Amino acid sequence: MECFSNRIEGERRVTVEPIADRRQHARNQPSKTNRWPRTPRRQARVRSVIERRQPDLTVVLEDVHDPHNVSAVLRSCDAVGIMTVHLVYAIEAVPKSVFARTTSASAAKWVAARRHESIGDCYAALRADGFSILATTLTGQSLDLYEHDLVAPVALIFGNEMRGLSKGAIDEADGQIAIPMIGMVQSLNISVACAVTLYEAFRQRRVAGRYDRPQLTD
Repeated sequence: MECFSNRIEGERRVTVEPIADRRQHARNQPSKTNRWPRTPRRQARVRSVIERRQPDLTVVLEDVHDPHNVSAVLRSCDAVGIMTVHLVYAIEAVPKSVFARTTSASAAKWVAARRHESIGDCYAALRADGFSILATTLTGQSLDLYEHDLVAPVALIFGNEMRGLSKGAIDEADGQIAIPMIGMVQSLNISVACAVTLYEAFRQRRVAGRYDRPQLTD
């Protein structure tokens, strides 16, 4: 029979716990693969997040080199309710380390990533799902971000840190948008540009009540 006892060693009392108690204590601790206990509060939070996801808003990254930029984009996507990002890597290597689901702060656990071999394949898949495609680029044809409707189903395309979007990505898009800037340097870091753009989409969609009712169906 497994039991415990208190015994005196000199002047020090030592408590020997029952083996069964130690086993029960270990079972109550979150494991390395399940660090989030399924408490009612946690379940309610997950349910609330799922109900506010926006399946008709997405981001495409074309050959983004820096994994830190990709991680920052994923956090912004999660923050505004995006479910899936699309990755096109025709030139750069895919930053696989970004999708290691090892830390609680990693948005990769909450945002799915879909890989495409070419911008053409990506655009075809998006259009099949009913998305219009907007290239974020500063050209004479670009519309002001704040004058564009971002409530309708839309995919926002962002390019490489140095080269920007490829000619094909721009030419084959349904439209072009740009963040208005009044400084000498007419550019922003990609993760910053993505966050600014997404929060304008968030603002428009919140005004339209898109976060007040579930967007996903069973």
